[in-house]
This record gives sequence, C-alpha cells and structure tokens, in this order.
Amino acid sequence: MRPPFPPPPERSAGLRRRFAEEARAERPDLATLCLLVSAQADGTLDEAGIDAAQVELDRLAGLLPFRPGGARAWAVALRELLGERCGFRGSAADYQRLESSLLHAVLVRRRGLPILLSVVWMEVARRAGAPVYGVALPGHFVVGLGEADEQVLADPFDGGRVLSGRDAELLVVGATGTPLDPSMLVPADPLDVVLRILNNIRAWAAARVERSDVGLWAVEFALLLPSHPARLRYERAQLLVRRADFMGAAAELDAYAEVVGAVDEGAAERVRGEAQAARAMLN
Repeated sequence: MRPPFPPPPERSAGLRRRFAEEARAERPDLATLCLLVSAQADGTLDEAGIDAAQVELDRLAGLLPFRPGGARAWAVALRELLGERCGFRGSAADYQRLESSLLHAVLVRRRGLPILLSVVWMEVARRAGAPVYGVALPGHFVVGLGEADEQVLADPFDGGRVLSGRDAELLVVGATGTPLDPSMLVPADPLDVVLRILNNIRAWAAARVERSDVGLWAVEFALLLPSHPARLRYERAQLLVRRADFMGAAAELDAYAEVVGAVDEGAAERVRGEAQAARAMLN
C-alpha cells in the first residue's frame, strides 16, 4: 500500500470527534475541517503540522495588498500572489493523487484539485478581508468575489484566471452539456464544500481497490456532517463487506433499511436481504 497512511485508532477517534464538533459549530471553519480530513488521511500530520498550515494561510494573507478595491481588483491581487508569485495551480495529473485533496499537502506542493486550490484562495482572501466564497459549478469548483450584481469569478486551477461570463458558460457546458444557470453561481456553504471534498476522496479510493481503507474513512467523515445523503450508509456497508467486516456491514444495512422503509418498503426488504447475506458470510 502506498502512502499516505492513516493515523492509529486513538488519534483517528480524536480527529473524528473534533470534526463532528466543528461541523456543528455556529460558524464552521473551513480550513479546520479540511485539515482534520488531512490528518485522517496522513498520519504524519500532527498538531504542529496543522498549526503550521494555518500559519501559512495567515502568512499568505499578509502578502496581499491592503483593500485593493472592488471584486475584480481582489481577484487580480489573488491571481498575482497565489497563481503567479506562489505558483498555485492544477494539472490533469493532480486528479490521480490523494494529496491533491489534502489541504496541508496542497499548501506545500502548490498543486491540487480545483476545490482544494479554491479553499486556499478562499481562506487566504477571507483572512485579508475580501468578499470571497466558493462557487460549485458542475464539474469544476471556482472562487467568487463580490455581491451578485458585481460578481467576479476566478479559476484557481488555472492559476487564478479571472473568468468572463463566456468562460463560466464553457466550463459548465463542457462538464454537463447544459447551459449555465444563475442558480449555479450562488455561494457554496462551507459544509457542502467539505462534503464535495470527501466525495472526491471517495471517488479516488473507489478506483483503487487496495485503498478501501480511504474510502471507508471518507464515508464515515461524511456521515459526521449534520446533513448528508442517507445512501452513504449503504456505501459504508458495502465497504465493510469488502473489508470482511460482515457483522458491521449487516448492522449498517439493517439501519439503512429502516431509513429506506419509510418511503420504499420493497427496497427496504432487498436491503434486509443483503444484511442477511452478509451475516451468512460468517459461516
């Protein structure tokens, strides 16, 4: 198994408690949640490493000019600092690396997936006082600045390139084949950002049968969020079967059947049958 490796069980349990608490805070801190995910993925990331990542975000924010102007001026200042001077950007190869979804690693490598690079942009800009937020375009996460009537979009994956309306339209059409809708440009909730990051990690693990450990903890972290798809419990059960935890899988399937039964009793019966089959694997 290739690194990074997860932390020992006691450390993992503590990270999960802190993640659940932060996710339920009145104003969840995006950087903290991302770094707790990073620490679960990479057992070498200790408390000093988490603090160092936060300090680096603070340092980068201190390099931005003081209130450069409106939304476009902020976007240009961020591009010049993060994209040009610091070299943060992405490439196709970054989709093949787990580190591309881990904030501490992205801060070191200056490479990552669009959503993690956007987290860097957002956290640096927020610390500097910019009106910044994430924009979850289908298939490609970007950063927004300013109110709706003056909104400016920037693409951190492309070094912070400021996007025209036509650029955004092409990104959406390329990902979905459908036109850009104004509803796609609303600010993304921090917890939705974290869920999307965990979804990316789950997708990375699903393509690597030997890393079901990563898929399992990513599902379990997603289940700690206050709002999450109920079907994640079914996915967790499937991963437990793959890892030969048949009793754990059966219990999860039974619990999921109770949820499904409220709307589709036939589907619930099928899930209960899968739970029984999982128990039978113990014989």
